[in-house]
Amino acid sequence: MAKSVTTYEKPLPHISLADWYAKQWDLQQNAAFKSEDAFKLRNTGKIVCSETMVKTIWDTYMNNTRLADRVTELSRWRELFQNLLDKLVAEIKLLRDEKVDTEKEIETLNFPLQLTAECISMRDCRRGTELTYDEADTELKKELCVIENIKKLLTQRVQASWEKLNRLEEVRFTMQLEVEDKDETIKIDKENLNLDRTCANISYKPNALRTPKGSISYEAWLEHCRYIKTLADNELSDVYTFREALNVMRERARNDIKAQQDATDFSLRKRIYQTQKARNELEWQKLKIQKEMEILQKEIVRQEDALLHKIDSIKCAQTRLENRTYRSGFELCRDEAELGLKDEVLNLTQTEKDLTKVLENSKGAYNNLEGLLLQVDRNLDDKQHSLATDVMCLDMRATLKTGDRTRLPNETDRNIVLTRMEKEIPLES
Repeated sequence: MAKSVTTYEKPLPHISLADWYAKQWDLQQNAAFKSEDAFKLRNTGKIVCSETMVKTIWDTYMNNTRLADRVTELSRWRELFQNLLDKLVAEIKLLRDEKVDTEKEIETLNFPLQLTAECISMRDCRRGTELTYDEADTELKKELCVIENIKKLLTQRVQASWEKLNRLEEVRFTMQLEVEDKDETIKIDKENLNLDRTCANISYKPNALRTPKGSISYEAWLEHCRYIKTLADNELSDVYTFREALNVMRERARNDIKAQQDATDFSLRKRIYQTQKARNELEWQKLKIQKEMEILQKEIVRQEDALLHKIDSIKCAQTRLENRTYRSGFELCRDEAELGLKDEVLNLTQTEKDLTKVLENSKGAYNNLEGLLLQVDRNLDDKQHSLATDVMCLDMRATLKTGDRTRLPNETDRNIVLTRMEKEIPLES
């Protein structure tokens, strides 16, 4: 058949109407499945978004609460450490002041130490029998030992104070470091607490989940804080006890020195009284010896006169006897006169011997008294020197007394105070 119109078809296989309906049905089924799947995915996405949003909000809230609690905890520990640090600084200052006072106390001990040694040396210059190991000498040496021992103990306490200050400085440095670390941590946590997703200074960080080197557990951190607090408390308690003990030792040292100085002064006054009493007794004995020497000297003169009288009498009697030997003849007889003259010569000779012996004894006694007087004079001079030495020592030691123990201007006021006669003396009109 002839064709009036020319037609062209693609050189592809054509499908049938049944296939076309089949493809339409398949496409409709696919569209329905994809729509249903998209619906499910969309609902699932909304649920996930909602759930993640809620979880993110709650996680952020809980972490903010944790950060706030951590800031509060750190602030409490920081305040506690700051209070301990302030107390520690105050105790360091007080202990340093106590150390300075103790060093000054040690310096003040040099003067009484030198004065006591000078008093011992001065009293060692006593002469003769006055150079004795008396009570005053014992008390002075005891005072010297007391002052030296106290100086040694105070020096040891100053050394211990220096070591204690070094220990406190170490603890103070540790506390200061803890406070600074906590200040920095509080600052970081407060900055983190103020951060949110709208801040401009947020970004991805490389390996944000890593554990920093040197990180410790919360329990270890809490144990460390408690250890530092216990360390500071123990040091504060110990330094308070140490400081009080240092103050008590210093006061006790002053009291011991004052007590020993009073005992030494009492022994010196007692020795001065004993020396004065012995000097007065010796002066009385000297007066008695001098009086006795005067009497004995007069007696020696009388005895010498009596001896001269007896010598003259002997000469007279012997001359009589000699003259009677010149009688002549039978007149040269041993009559009563001759016998009486011989007896007189014998008696006078014996009397001369007796008087000579008595005179020699009297002169010996006078010489003994004269030697004793010289000895008494020397002893009096030694006692006067010893008395002056002790009085000088007592006057020198008066500079050691201060305050209520200061020496009164005159002995009358001193005796009034010693005898407590203030109320018995009428007031001046």
